[in-house]
Amino acid sequence: MHELLFRPATPADAEAVVALVESAYRGDASRVGWTTEADLLDGRRTDVEAVLALIHAPDSMILLVQPPAAQSLLACCHLAREGMDIAYFGMFAVRPGAQGRGVGRRVLAEAERIARETWRCTHMAMTVIDVRAELIAGMSVAATTAPASTSRSPMATRASGCPGALICASSCC
Repeated sequence: MHELLFRPATPADAEAVVALVESAYRGDASRVGWTTEADLLDGRRTDVEAVLALIHAPDSMILLVQPPAAQSLLACCHLAREGMDIAYFGMFAVRPGAQGRGVGRRVLAEAERIARETWRCTHMAMTVIDVRAELIAGMSVAATTAPASTSRSPMATRASGCPGALICASSCC
């Protein structure tokens, strides 16, 4: 995966984004990669309406990644400006068969560049379910300028049947 094309998603990409995200996190197809949540959570991770809302929201974009000669998506992430200096990084997905090859690290680096140059953000934050210790550790290693720190999020609780959530933040400048 030497050359990659990065571009913002358009409404026409919404179904492909949903398919990529679902394949990376849910169902049997996700078990090929290390990001699977198939044994942790039920239901869909996203849908077309949610993706369209993110595409149309102000200070928000879904970044798509493709090999230059291919039409299929290789990876994606959602970026949104939150406040003066924080960019939220979410909906991070790499096609399961392409995981572990450095694609995710390149997506994160490009997301950090966009957050810095477009919104002048100095930090990125993401929410991760607390049972994903390998993902939290991986994000700390992948952060290009400073290791991630974590804090508890009120978004999900074990009492509601959902794993707890952690906010992971790292410097991106």
